[in-house]
Amino acid sequence: MKRFILWFLPGLIIGALLILGGGKALHMTSTNDYCVSCHIHPMADASWKKSVHYDTRSGYRISCVDCHLPPKGEGYLWAKGKTGLRDLWSKWTKDSASFNWEDRGRLEVARGYVYNGSCIKCHENLFPAKLTKAGEDAHLYYTQSKKTDELHCINCHLNAGHFIPGYTHGSNSTFGNTSSAAKEIFTEPTKVNGFVSYTERIPKSPVSFKMVAVPGGTFTMGSPADEPFRKADEGPVKEIQLSSFFMAEIEVTWDEYLAFYVQTAAEGRTTDTEGLRKKAASATDAISGATPPYGQPDQGWGLGQRPAISFSYHAAETYCKWLTSVTGKNYRLPTEAEWEYACRAGSTGPYSFPGDPKKFEKTGLRAKLSKNDTTVINTYIIYKGNSTARTQPPDRVKTNAFGLKNMAGNVAEFCSDWYKPDAYSLYPPGTIKNPKGPDAGSEHVVRGGSFVSTADVLRSAARDYTKTEAWLRTDPQMPKSIWWYSDCFNVGFRVVCDFDEKTGNIEEK
Repeated sequence: MKRFILWFLPGLIIGALLILGGGKALHMTSTNDYCVSCHIHPMADASWKKSVHYDTRSGYRISCVDCHLPPKGEGYLWAKGKTGLRDLWSKWTKDSASFNWEDRGRLEVARGYVYNGSCIKCHENLFPAKLTKAGEDAHLYYTQSKKTDELHCINCHLNAGHFIPGYTHGSNSTFGNTSSAAKEIFTEPTKVNGFVSYTERIPKSPVSFKMVAVPGGTFTMGSPADEPFRKADEGPVKEIQLSSFFMAEIEVTWDEYLAFYVQTAAEGRTTDTEGLRKKAASATDAISGATPPYGQPDQGWGLGQRPAISFSYHAAETYCKWLTSVTGKNYRLPTEAEWEYACRAGSTGPYSFPGDPKKFEKTGLRAKLSKNDTTVINTYIIYKGNSTARTQPPDRVKTNAFGLKNMAGNVAEFCSDWYKPDAYSLYPPGTIKNPKGPDAGSEHVVRGGSFVSTADVLRSAARDYTKTEAWLRTDPQMPKSIWWYSDCFNVGFRVVCDFDEKTGNIEEK
C-alpha cells in the first residue's frame, strides 16, 4: 500500500499539473495578442476592429479563435495544433509584407479558415424575431439544403468578422445608378461602311467600345496529342474555315453592361431610371433586363473598364439581343470556333505568343530555381501570376496579332455553343465551315482563363463549360436568380458582330 501511494501520489500531482498547465497554455495561446505575435496580419487586424464582431451590441468582443477554430469538442485541439504549426512556419520562413491579404480575404479562401460550427455556436437561433423576409428565406434555404457542407455562413456574411468597404449584403437596388453629367450622350449608333474596325456608340448613353475586324480564314482547332496539359475534350483536331466577323477588342466592361442594365432593368430602380427604362424598352421591343443583384457583383474591385462579371449566361445573351436592337447590327456571343480562331490570331502553338506551358506553370521556389521568365506571358495576359487576385483594366496588356486584348485571361468568356466533351469527334471529315457546335445540351462552352487561372488553363485550345447549379448554389433567393451568379466571379464575355448587310458587307473574294 505504501509503495502504491509513493507511485500514485507523484503521478497524480504531475497529471494535475499537466492538466492545469495545459489548460492555462491553451488559454494563453488563444488570445488575440498571441495570435498576432505569429500570424502577423496588420490589414486583417485593422479590418477586424472595424467589423460588427468587434463592437457588438452585447458588448462581447469576438476573438480570432472564435471564428478561426471550431468549437471545443469538434476537432478544436487538432485544428489549433495544425493552425499554430502553419502560422509558426510562415513566421519563420516567409515575409509577412509579401502576403496579399486582400486575396486571403476572398470567399474561396476564407471558407477554409472559418468554421460554420463556430458561427452556429453563437448564433443558435437562425430565425430571430427581427429577421427580414429575405433573411428568413436565406436561412430556410440553408437549413433545408441537403448540401449544407457546400453552404457556408460567410457566403452571405463575409464582412462579419473583417470589415469590407462597400460590401453589400442583400438585394442591391441602387446598383448601376450612375450619373452621366458632363458626358456626351450618343443619340445614334456608329455607321459601318465596309470591313474595317470601328468604335460602336451605345445610344442614350456616353459609352462606346472598339470592334475589331477579324478577317476570315482557315485554322486547326483543338490541340495536338503531345501538347502539355492537354485534355481529352480538346480533340481530335479539326480544320475549320470561318467567314470574316467583327469582335470586341476587350471583354464587355462594366460601363457597357451598366448602360444595358440602367436602360432595361425593372425592379428596385429609382423613379428617374424607371422612366428611362420604359422609354428604352419602348424603343427596343420591350427587352427586359436584369433584376437587382444580391450583393456587389464587382466584388468591390471597381467598375469602369474592368470586365463585367457575376452575371449569368442568360444575362449575357439578353445583353447581345439588346445591343442588336439599339444599334441595328447583329451582335451575339462568339461561337467556340470563332473564339479560338481569334485567340490564336494565326498562331499554332499553345499560346498566341512564344512560351512553354510547363515553364509558365512553375511558381514559388520552383520558378526561382528554374529561372522561369514570365515577362512575355505577363505582357499579354492577366492571370493568377500577375492579377493580384482580381480583374484588371484592359490597359495592363498588349493586343494579339488580330488586335484583341486578354483573349485568354482576365475573365473566361461565354461562347454560344452547347458543350460536349466529344464535340469535335462529331464533326464530319474534311474542312468544317462556320461550325456552331452541338444542336442541344445542358451547359454552354466557356473559353479562356481568368485572373485566378494558372498557365495551363490559358492555352488557346483549353475548354471549359458553365456549371449552372454550382454557380448558383449559395444564392439564398427563392427562386434563384436567372440573371446573376452567386458563386462565379471569373467569367464574362465579349461580343461578336456579323459582317453582313447591316455592317456594310460587300462580297468577299
